Amino acid sequence: QVQLVESGGGLVQAGGSLRLSCAASGTTLGLGLNSMGWYRQAPGKQRDLVALITRAGTTTYADSVKGRFTISRDNLKSTVTLQMENLKPEDTAVYYCTARLIVKDYWGQGTQVTVSS
Repeated sequence: QVQLVESGGGLVQAGGSLRLSCAASGTTLGLGLNSMGWYRQAPGKQRDLVALITRAGTTTYADSVKGRFTISRDNLKSTVTLQMENLKPEDTAVYYCTARLIVKDYWGQGTQVTVSS
């Protein structure tokens, strides 16, 4: 089992920045987490990919956040971070941390990000 705890959400004005962090814990972490990343879900919409990073450091971003968001991870600490710059009102959503261990995906509880115009 893997537990994921997010932190860093909040309210920010358009053009501002936020940093989301997620820490993984659990007795099976020694097996090594594969991909880690972030999804988001706005009210009334489906949960969409924001960014993913593999254990080797390969990254994938949604087109809507390319050039504004940066994902990074610390394999030793089992943490993943999402640095968000130039935030827009359309970035408002609940952001969920995700991690894959072998073939199973785990999810955090989510953290609210609200961008005011």
